[in-house]
Amino acid sequence: MSRVKFQKKLLHPRYWLSWFGMLLWWLFVQLLPLSAQFFLGNKLGDLLVKLNVSRTRIARRNIEVCFPGMPQNEQENLVRGTLRATGIGVFESGAAWFWPNWRLRRHFELKGYEHLKAVEDRHQGVLFMGIHFTPIEIGAACVNTATSIDGFYRPHTNAVYEYVQALGRIWRNKKSQVIPNGDVRGIVKALRQGRTVNYAPDQDYGKRRSVFAPFFGIQTATVKAPAQLAKAGNAEVVPWVTRRIGSNQYEIEIYPPLTSQLGKGDEADAAVINAFVEARVRECPEQYLWVHRRFKTRPDGEASLY
Repeated sequence: MSRVKFQKKLLHPRYWLSWFGMLLWWLFVQLLPLSAQFFLGNKLGDLLVKLNVSRTRIARRNIEVCFPGMPQNEQENLVRGTLRATGIGVFESGAAWFWPNWRLRRHFELKGYEHLKAVEDRHQGVLFMGIHFTPIEIGAACVNTATSIDGFYRPHTNAVYEYVQALGRIWRNKKSQVIPNGDVRGIVKALRQGRTVNYAPDQDYGKRRSVFAPFFGIQTATVKAPAQLAKAGNAEVVPWVTRRIGSNQYEIEIYPPLTSQLGKGDEADAAVINAFVEARVRECPEQYLWVHRRFKTRPDGEASLY
């Protein structure tokens, strides 16, 4: 767990093209209004549907198994909607990392902040449980203007991208730090120190760290970490979501802690987490990250869904 430090090796000529690309990205998100970025994101999503790339096929299969009673034409509309949302998400990452605070704030409404503040006022750690809606990156950036949030980063093959990603997630708040993905000790330490750690558990991390629990009626590999981390760090699990509203606005909603519903066993805890995530997804299904292979890991003896 640390602040992000610039390394001299990033000045090496082999990274110049990457820096040039980042400069273009920075200029792009600074010069174009958000509505124009939404428009281009929609067009990118339409292109992904037309090309029928692997992520499009994954989204289609996820929607098919999660909404079996939905007519096929409605399923296809949902596929198109979620690919459009994914396309917009590409541009939103730039706004999340590069926009000044004043510009970011004017596009957001923050609801339920009192639930987070009440825990922080007790100097207790918070596992800030996000859900993988496509605007999660820009939502976290906005919350970080109101309070300090420690963010994760995943090591990347491109060192420039890794640096920009890590810095982009914490620069808005001088108290925020980054935690390498998988650093369990770092998470627990931060929670015990009364820090707020952003953590989204709704992805497939394999059998070793998971149990199976229902998600849209499907037995789904679900990480055991939220309840375990909260217990080890003496922290509250406070869920939150970001929703895209119209062509240039967002709504962040923070919910009351789930901690009192957890601690009843790994399977029971996973069922609570999945039920909460499913309820939020049903409210806004087109903005969920359906392009992720959420059902990749199957119970023993069960065939792949993909």
